[in-house]
Amino acid sequence: MYPPKKHQDSDKKHLIEVIKTYPLATVISVKDNTPLITHLPLIYRASDGKLVGHIDIYNPQTELLKDLNEVTLIFSGPQCYISPSIYTTTQLPTWNYIKVHLTGTVQRIENKAELKQSLIDMTSFLEAPDHKYVLETDNPRLDKNLDYIKLFEITIKTWEGKFKLSQDKKPKDTENARIELLKTNLEQVKTFLDQVF
Repeated sequence: MYPPKKHQDSDKKHLIEVIKTYPLATVISVKDNTPLITHLPLIYRASDGKLVGHIDIYNPQTELLKDLNEVTLIFSGPQCYISPSIYTTTQLPTWNYIKVHLTGTVQRIENKAELKQSLIDMTSFLEAPDHKYVLETDNPRLDKNLDYIKLFEITIKTWEGKFKLSQDKKPKDTENARIELLKTNLEQVKTFLDQVF
């Protein structure tokens, strides 16, 4: 990602936290110089540091998510426009955001029992902390759909984080930018949902 260094974050704990909090990844593969892009939730497995995901067999990218193929992944945290009006010092407009870029290699897992357990585990992770829904092993819809889903794991090769959060400003301005990021994200989601639903 583009420097400056003050916005780069190489602390894996921070990057893993972004992945866990915002697991919907942009998955990018390339075939014949053409990118194929899919948005999929990927779960970080702490036991071996791999990402686990599932893809529909009819997705054109499915064939590229197989053994040793390379992928690029983008995880996106909160983001927003920052107006100079929030600062206590003279500044120019900017955009604050959190992004994690990864590259890795894919391994396809063809075991149906592992696929089923992986779907159950992913549901449990995404239902946390309340676990209002439990995907049971004897769910008939789950069994019917196993033939239409592929399980894959990604071994991460490179990690890169960019946390552009006005760290180069005075402490009060950095705090104002943090407040704006929180406020704007809540307001944008509500406004957007009110317009489309």
